[in-house]
Amino acid sequence: MDQRVKLCVVDDIRSVVDMITKKISWADHGIEIVGCATDGEEGFAVIRETKPDLILTDIRMPKMDGLEMTRNIMEILPTSKVIILSAYTDFDYAQKAIQYGALDYVKKPFSIDQIVKAVVKAKEVWEQENLSRKQLIGLQQKIKESMPALRQEYLSLLVNHQTNESELARLSDFLDINELKPPFAVMTIQIDQFTDKYGEVPVKELELVRFSLQNIVEETIAFHGAAVVFREGLNRYICILNVTNQEQPMAIADQCCANIARHTKFTISIGIGQYVETVQELPKSYQQSLSALSYHFYTGGNGAFSYNRDGAALPVEWIYTEDSENEFLFAFRSGNKEACVEWAMTIFTEMGKVTVLPEPGVVDRLLQGLALRMLRVLLEKFPRPSLAEFEAKSLEIRDSGAAILEYRAWFMELCEIGCRLIHQERASESQKIIHRSADYIKANLNLDLTLEHCAKQVNLSWGYYSNLFKKVTGSTFQQFVTQAKMERAKSMLIEDYQVQEIAQELGYEHRRYFSEVFKKQTGLTPTEFKEMSLGKPSKP
Repeated sequence: MDQRVKLCVVDDIRSVVDMITKKISWADHGIEIVGCATDGEEGFAVIRETKPDLILTDIRMPKMDGLEMTRNIMEILPTSKVIILSAYTDFDYAQKAIQYGALDYVKKPFSIDQIVKAVVKAKEVWEQENLSRKQLIGLQQKIKESMPALRQEYLSLLVNHQTNESELARLSDFLDINELKPPFAVMTIQIDQFTDKYGEVPVKELELVRFSLQNIVEETIAFHGAAVVFREGLNRYICILNVTNQEQPMAIADQCCANIARHTKFTISIGIGQYVETVQELPKSYQQSLSALSYHFYTGGNGAFSYNRDGAALPVEWIYTEDSENEFLFAFRSGNKEACVEWAMTIFTEMGKVTVLPEPGVVDRLLQGLALRMLRVLLEKFPRPSLAEFEAKSLEIRDSGAAILEYRAWFMELCEIGCRLIHQERASESQKIIHRSADYIKANLNLDLTLEHCAKQVNLSWGYYSNLFKKVTGSTFQQFVTQAKMERAKSMLIEDYQVQEIAQELGYEHRRYFSEVFKKQTGLTPTEFKEMSLGKPSKP
């Protein structure tokens, strides 16, 4: 149900007041009588208390006339609509009242219909204006609610695209931006290890972290001078700082890092661009701050870096030579994990010793390229599906914003995975060789099966073959040959071969020596074993 419009009636003639308030069904017109009075002072008091939307008042009254009342009403209730009741002789007064803000007037004598028509007309005017006021208030509220987003969007444009001084001045008041004066410097502030720490936390907790960061940074900077701080992305803020001296930005940044570390559970990294003299140059300072920020790669966080125009990217040869890389790839191709790790530790140690740190992007590209060459080495040995673990690890750190310690751990893991695959492949191939050699031995027990002879059959040195044979079979070469001959001897005894025949078949020149070896292996002489197995006396 719509809210009724409130009406107050003031006239020094009681019968007129009663007629207007009691003889007319105002509810039918959506109007409610909230008060009445018979003199100006009383009427103004009622109006001040009830705050009516419409006032119907006589122009000539004791204590305060309608003109003065109209003027006073407009001061306290500027949106209310006043209708003047006036005699023909008071027409000049009615016009004066309209100048003071009255909406309309009705000449005496009047009829009820004239009163109703005038009041309903005033109600319509009031409702239309009230609707416009509500729409305006709603629009103002929307603007107010969107102001932070508008400020952030404009400030983001300011550091990403060239603008001019006049535009900044024009929008400063509207967007509630503190007016900044050159020279400027842009600082980019980033929460360290944001994805690892806050990737899955509730939104409320994440907002608390962001609020804490901005609040502490703004309070810290306020002690040093004018600045504006705004959010850019999930874990990054930008500060446009008014610079008073060249050392000021770094001092402010160091203080921000210290205060964040002291008062919160997280740390930040800050990149500082060089100061510029005009608004148009802000994008240049911003890009410099991003470049400087990338150097948190070397610290892992909780530090500030200034842009160094002389620190251009150095050629990758200073990190290692082509010969050094080939040395690493040779160790990797051989599956020599210890040599690979030692080489990598040397490289990462050298990175920290240079006077001018290399641009982090150069190091990233260097290591990504080396990982690709490691993959090519593995592809020479393995089908691609078997390298899924290595490939997944090689992509893990790409575009992650990782620090140098994370890159080192990542690279060491690549070395470990690759060398493990090579060792597994080598062990598998070695097992195949020894199993083939064992089959050869079992098929040629009549030959003089020496260590040198069997090693030659598989193109291995006798020393390497001997060690590999024991590693794969669990027994020495000679133990295996002897055991194989004895197993064959048992089968031949059960098949009722003569001992002399068996000894000759298995390469033993003397029956007695064969019998001694057989008894040593089985605890029985060949004859005893045969009698026990066949359950009958053996042939002489």
